[in-house]
Amino acid sequence: MTAPVEIRAAGDSALVVELGTEIDSTLNAQVVAIAGSLRQEQIDGVRDVISSYASVTVCFDPLRTDLESLISAITRHVTNTATTTATVLAPSRSPREIPVCYGGVYGPDLEAVANYAGCSTDDVVRLHSEVAYRVYLLGFVPGFAYMAKVNERIAMPRRETPRVSVLAGTVGIADCQTGIYPSATPGGWQLIGRSAFYPFDPNREEPFLFTAGDTVRFVPVDEIEFRSLVGSGVTNGDS
Repeated sequence: MTAPVEIRAAGDSALVVELGTEIDSTLNAQVVAIAGSLRQEQIDGVRDVISSYASVTVCFDPLRTDLESLISAITRHVTNTATTTATVLAPSRSPREIPVCYGGVYGPDLEAVANYAGCSTDDVVRLHSEVAYRVYLLGFVPGFAYMAKVNERIAMPRRETPRVSVLAGTVGIADCQTGIYPSATPGGWQLIGRSAFYPFDPNREEPFLFTAGDTVRFVPVDEIEFRSLVGSGVTNGDS
């Protein structure tokens, strides 16, 4: 069922297309489709199109854009994509398999998550790695992909006190979300492991490892394999 859509102003140079409030794959598939369709049309005066979990923000130049015409165009794209949701639910690319070394110095919060879930650390690793996650959006810092949904048993809330710095490649959990820190940055997620693959590298041919609509699987590896991957310099997620 298609969610009711609300188009509202966000200041004098942006419109927000609200499709809902839930973290839902079907809803997000329509968001991704609407955003992609709007970008492809390259509407005169539109500066940027930003997709989120359940909304699309259209930034425009108010001096070059007729607001009524823009709202009409957005409405048309919403209507056209509503019938293609089932198609756009399919991953936009082949699933990315991301090796992760869980626990120890790489995942200092793994035991805390296990205590929260009332299970062993091995169970946490299994529960985290058995899911194929959807990338819902990119945000926070360049390349940070918000993925969901984590098994509810291990969906531990953020830390009360964020860390001053989290190393690039670190894998974390925050409620039903999981993700990989693309660069060294402050962060409040529960850290359970680390990958040698960095979601963002401006020097790569393809700087961003993920895009909204992708599917990601985490593959547990031991420390020896992790160090081998780090030493090989492979950071793009391709094997």
